[in-house]
Amino acid sequence: MTENNKNLGIDGFDPSKVNKLSAKEILKRVGPGIVLTGVVIGPGNITTSAMIGANYGYSLIWLIIPILIMGVTFMLTSYRISMLTGMPILHAIRHYYGKVASGFCGVALFLSCLFFTLGNISGTGAGMNLVFGINWKLGALIMLAVLTVLYFSKGVYSKVEKGILVCIIAMIFAFYATLVATGGPDWGAMGHGLTHWSVPEGSLTTALAYISTNAAVTAGIYGTYLGAEKKWKKEDLFNGAMKWDAIAHVVSVILISGAIMLVGAIVLNPEGIQIKAPAQLAALLVPFLGKASNIVMGVALLGAGFSSLLGNTQRGMVLLSAGFDKDVSLESKLIRWGCMITLAFACVVCFIYDGSPTQLIFIANIATSIATPVAGLFITLMFWKKEVQAGLKAPRVLQVLMTVSYLFTLAMTVSALANYIPKLIASFS
Repeated sequence: MTENNKNLGIDGFDPSKVNKLSAKEILKRVGPGIVLTGVVIGPGNITTSAMIGANYGYSLIWLIIPILIMGVTFMLTSYRISMLTGMPILHAIRHYYGKVASGFCGVALFLSCLFFTLGNISGTGAGMNLVFGINWKLGALIMLAVLTVLYFSKGVYSKVEKGILVCIIAMIFAFYATLVATGGPDWGAMGHGLTHWSVPEGSLTTALAYISTNAAVTAGIYGTYLGAEKKWKKEDLFNGAMKWDAIAHVVSVILISGAIMLVGAIVLNPEGIQIKAPAQLAALLVPFLGKASNIVMGVALLGAGFSSLLGNTQRGMVLLSAGFDKDVSLESKLIRWGCMITLAFACVVCFIYDGSPTQLIFIANIATSIATPVAGLFITLMFWKKEVQAGLKAPRVLQVLMTVSYLFTLAMTVSALANYIPKLIASFS
């Protein structure tokens, strides 16, 4: 068999004959990764990033390196499996491992998204507290009522979403402007943090929360369903579209969360301030915005939380429905009413919790880590199957990276949750 024949797929598809797209053409083909960034950058991401900088300075800045590798790996692996099998991930799991496995993964992914929703509800409440000074639970209830009206109104949400995007962009600008206003990071300490991989005492759960927010298989799995909406084809796996979509998502998430982490390290860590309430989050922006920091941070939390609420809740219902081979259309009654029931349940849980909204956001972020150990196992096993590669040359480097990334996440999850689950239970009892 010649080298060219080795590269031919079962259906005669030859990746070597796929033309690479120009930068302009790639911009037209990318999309799911950008949508996922809007889902990921919620109050949980803001809070956890700020906590890492405030509590541990530059010592955990190295986390952005494995997040970059793992995030791109999880997305490219999911995209490749989906394109070569012709099935989104949960449907592929159902095909190769049966309905019990896909149902189990669907439930795990849904629960992960549900916990993420808890953080989003708390975040919108914290934003209302900062902007209007009202109780955060009342603020969250008001925003959920607004969301419900918009959710069942045609064409209204897309207009509101544009306004929310402006709020998020303003937040990003505020954090980078604060970095400039404070004189920037201590480059020596930052370099030491990037090159010396250590886990300070008591930081494991915070590190897990940060990783589970920024690099989880959930993003890649949901991306395969968004890719179907985008009408991606097998050629997009080899012409650069999917690769740059994955890179754009992970890099944009790191640029935002990394800036927040650095501001926490510069502004709060030297003062020994730990984030336990929304006011401490607002303190991050004081060097640049002064008294206006409460308003800007409040609007940022509202924008990030509100934007992530709808996208993440839909993501959870789509993955749950896919696990049981049900309708995954965003316009279907199952998805719409499932989202409303999920929001109502999450709201009750948030209101039962008797503590700071920022602490609930943090707890919820830790709990989202359950998705990767479950769904990641089947993705890793599936990725090593010869038939999944559709007769094409196996991408050994990506296969090894997927396996190492999964094992790394699994080890962190088991270690962190073993210590934190008792605290989680106690916080609700």
